[in-house]
Amino acid sequence: MQSDIRKSNRKELTGTVVSDKMQKTIVVEVGRLTLHSKFKKRVRLYNKFKAHDEKNEAKIGDIVMIQSIRPLSKDKRWKLIKVLEKIK
Repeated sequence: MQSDIRKSNRKELTGTVVSDKMQKTIVVEVGRLTLHSKFKKRVRLYNKFKAHDEKNEAKIGDIVMIQSIRPLSKDKRWKLIKVLEKIK
């Protein structure tokens, strides 16, 4: 019975495409809010992830959802799930 119900524990992130110059690869910037330890002010921090885009459908400025996968190359450990919002 448990073989029928598989729970995926892969991480999913939402971010903005900042580069699409590589073939089948996009760079996605994901922002998060955290509290500064000394000044107790909320600070926005960013991380950039390289993601596999098989059909080259995402362009710079698009908001996309990415999911963690097995390593495809030295830096690529994410894949594009869907484009949430297209920028014209």
